[in-house]
Amino acid sequence: MAVADASAEVPAKKLSRNEELKIAVPTLAGNIAATLSDGAAACFSADDEQFLKFHGIYQQDDRDKRKAGKQYIWMIRGRIPGGVLSSAHYLVYDRLATEFGNQTLRITSRQSFQFHGVVKSGLGPLMKQLNESMQDTVAACGDVNRNVMSPPAPARNAIHSQLLEDAKAVSLALMPKTSAYHSIWVEGIQLNLDAPENKDFVDPLYGRQYLPRKFKTAFAVQPLNDVDVLTNCLGFIAIEESGKLVGYNLTVGGGLGRSHGNEETYPRVADVIGFITPLQLIEVSRTVLMIHRDFGDRTNRKHARLKYVLEEKGAAWFRAELETRLGYTLGDAKPFTFEKQGDHFGWETAADGLDFLGLYVETGRVKDAGSLRLKSALKEIAEKFGPEFRLTPSQNLILANIKPADRVAITAVLAAHGIPVENQASAIRRASMACPSMPTCGLGLAESERYLPTLMTGIEGLLADIGLADEELIIRMTGCPNGCARPYMAEIGFVGKGPGRYQLYLGGNEGCTRLNRLYKDVVKDPEILPELRSLLTRFSKERAGAERFGDWAARVLWNETPAAAPAPAPAAPAA
Repeated sequence: MAVADASAEVPAKKLSRNEELKIAVPTLAGNIAATLSDGAAACFSADDEQFLKFHGIYQQDDRDKRKAGKQYIWMIRGRIPGGVLSSAHYLVYDRLATEFGNQTLRITSRQSFQFHGVVKSGLGPLMKQLNESMQDTVAACGDVNRNVMSPPAPARNAIHSQLLEDAKAVSLALMPKTSAYHSIWVEGIQLNLDAPENKDFVDPLYGRQYLPRKFKTAFAVQPLNDVDVLTNCLGFIAIEESGKLVGYNLTVGGGLGRSHGNEETYPRVADVIGFITPLQLIEVSRTVLMIHRDFGDRTNRKHARLKYVLEEKGAAWFRAELETRLGYTLGDAKPFTFEKQGDHFGWETAADGLDFLGLYVETGRVKDAGSLRLKSALKEIAEKFGPEFRLTPSQNLILANIKPADRVAITAVLAAHGIPVENQASAIRRASMACPSMPTCGLGLAESERYLPTLMTGIEGLLADIGLADEELIIRMTGCPNGCARPYMAEIGFVGKGPGRYQLYLGGNEGCTRLNRLYKDVVKDPEILPELRSLLTRFSKERAGAERFGDWAARVLWNETPAAAPAPAPAAPAA
């Protein structure tokens, strides 16, 4: 009987289509510029649709109008590290949304702005004018590092200011180097893909194939986890001693996207790997990204995030690999605690004596609708008072660097446009989030942004009925399982499964350090409020003292003991 040759090579798995595209066109230029100048072309090819993402652009269509045929539109996402904009830059976004978009701006859950509803003829002019204003969309999407987040509130001390500068530095250090972006959107020139410098291009950090999937980075300052730092591929938790930033706890391997019916995909909270000094920040950031580049799955995009490398190889393995590449040992992680998430609302005074104003923006959509004319109000405030605009990871807005003498006048402008400063929304609305989903997102399975406000009105009435009118509940909704509004960290999470059908998740905590769990696989629209009434009525009777709903759900429904934060990874074994 013949014996199989144990040394024979196992056939390599086939690369995903996206990997083949990146290998074939490493500049990421595709034929974008040629199609852009072709007035007869209604849309970009399927291949170029993938390349467009690296330029911060998604090709979409209005799904409400599909019966009349696909009407193509484009979503464009800015790269705004830390979500901070001057008034001058805000006015550029406002103008371009009016001239080329659907008259709205959308604050993303990663502290950026998105333009929606841009038609093909407006795509080139919008991108060119945005870049001429010294703003860009480079790497806002695609298999690269995305927009880097940092705490949105104005500095209470020098540490907050340093985090914003560090976020900008990491964003710059992790930028891809291809010349295609400038060529297409600034010069309007189609790269010659057969030219040696383009055909043989290799990005010095990302290599020829870039990353297996997207990569997300965030900075946080305890005790306020307003960036959901543990949901990121790469996280930095500031460690303060005697009022100074001494370094960061490094977290790696968070991520929330999953797929219905595929148990090999799942949300995951990041591991705490160790402690680094500020001087090690850039080198560590680049090295973590390179480990994802080298070990991520390039055969299955649903299994390609860095979180799966951590889950399958372990945090101790990751730390050892990181230290080997760095050539030095990380410090032990420092103790940290996250007590809550969320934003500032109303007027407050920063450490420098200037005022700032937190504004609730329902589902992140800056628009004029009926008597509520937020877009017009913000334009007038930017023109007259010149505040700094700060976008929050919860899709709200902070106007900062305001002279105390201007507080009354700004309040008056907002009031004239129907925007309150006090009592802006109920506690549950202020803590809610939704992704856009229908009608523009091609992945949407159920309504989200258009449905959540109505659902929240019903939940507000329900809470009043059972004596919990002032209760804060972290409620998040997405139209699909990809998790853009981070529903898997919410006390109550809704995940679209089909038209009018949602999964119901329960049990996240106030500090957003604990994943919730699936409570019911399918809840139809008419069943949501009765389901919540039963749960919340039980909660009101069984809660322990001031216990939050998420902690009650974890304790009673899941028999979990709440944990303050993930345990640090063990030190790598000695060689």
